[in-house]
Amino acid sequence: MHKQYETVFIITPLLTEDQVKGVAQKYRDYLASQGAEIIHEENWGLRKLAYPIKKKTNGFYHLIEFKADPSIIDRFELEFRRDEQVLRYLTVIEDRHMAEYNSRRVKGEVGNKEKMQNRTSQLEKA
Repeated sequence: MHKQYETVFIITPLLTEDQVKGVAQKYRDYLASQGAEIIHEENWGLRKLAYPIKKKTNGFYHLIEFKADPSIIDRFELEFRRDEQVLRYLTVIEDRHMAEYNSRRVKGEVGNKEKMQNRTSQLEKA
């Protein structure tokens, strides 16, 4: 049975943009080779870290949402642990509420003031 997951990982800031894309592609390819279905992906770019990690104060953040068999998650995280270019990673299982919220966020229904104001005005007219 496939479950829906979300992984955020931080890549070292010492790489170029092309190298960062290559690292992200490596993990996309790994998931695809294991039969996972990638639902959504976001590159959040270079951001300041909350605290230094391996003497780095910045890192490239990347998010991947995917559906996969739970048995591949341990091996997927092992790939992160082996990769010196990855500073941190976190994989969580999305429950149905989180999955629904994320799909609305991707469509722009959440966090977009203009759409929210339109929705509020439509509700007031009804």
